[in-house]
Amino acid sequence: MEADKRIAVVIPSYKVKKHILEVISGIGSEVERIYVVDDLCPEQSGDFVEEHCADPRVRIIRHEVNQGVGGAVMSGYRAAIDEGIDIIVKVDGDGQMDPSLIPYFVEPIISGHADYTKGNRFFDLESVRAMPRIRLFGNAALSFMTKMSSGYWDLFDPTNGYTAIHADVAKHLPFEKISNRYFFETDILFRLNTIRAVVVDMPMEAKYEDEESNLKISKIVGEFFVKHVRNFGKRIFYNYYLRDMSLASFELPIGLLLILFGLTYGVSGWIESIQQGMPATAGKVMISSLPLILGVQLLLAFIGYDIASMPKRPFHKRRSLK
Repeated sequence: MEADKRIAVVIPSYKVKKHILEVISGIGSEVERIYVVDDLCPEQSGDFVEEHCADPRVRIIRHEVNQGVGGAVMSGYRAAIDEGIDIIVKVDGDGQMDPSLIPYFVEPIISGHADYTKGNRFFDLESVRAMPRIRLFGNAALSFMTKMSSGYWDLFDPTNGYTAIHADVAKHLPFEKISNRYFFETDILFRLNTIRAVVVDMPMEAKYEDEESNLKISKIVGEFFVKHVRNFGKRIFYNYYLRDMSLASFELPIGLLLILFGLTYGVSGWIESIQQGMPATAGKVMISSLPLILGVQLLLAFIGYDIASMPKRPFHKRRSLK
């Protein structure tokens, strides 16, 4: 680990009084500063840490209004940037994340291979069996939507909150636009893609003991779907029409129009044949199926291009050369 890299940890604190002292005590000496963000915690976790933790690295940040996990992390980011920190790690205070993994998470950033790293609890299939089934199913569905909206097709486990980011990258994020609530982890991926930051998945294990998650998959799937569709539209517009133009810029709209035409013509012809009691002619079948086949091919070509165009050159390395 390079000695000149200053590392800080941000711990959003909301109903984690039972575990937070253990989390802090597990953070190694490679970390220079620990920000505990009391997000108007009903357990007054900020006061609890201040009273019972003697670690001189700890700084308490208090919110007068609950801002959600995203708002808490952004407050930690701001404080770290103000203090000149180089790499900012976010760890939950509920004991599910092993603080000893911090050097592992920051290494790709220090070595210049990534701008942002995030945990992936699905890499080891054996450890997946320990995950509650509702979380497994919910994360699988959310992961697919995140791939579409963020453009990071090789990532999984989007709600995993164990992350690390280079401060130079964090400075260029629109803090005021990033979702403050549970959509934070996936929304920040979309924001990172807009600046072409390199994101790397970090295989890890998660502990599931007596802690309770505040995230209820059944309550957020619909909300997340709407936000993913919005971010997907924004990303496509930014990357394929506003910032740059490519063959994929034409493949997507033409493919969608051909699919829409093929489906519309085919369904209307099918209804007409039922009403008349006569099978559709070969010509009508071809007029319906050919645009549909071509449209699917163009759509697959666009997806292939989108996957191939994921950011590969770290943003903070490009900035350092200017």
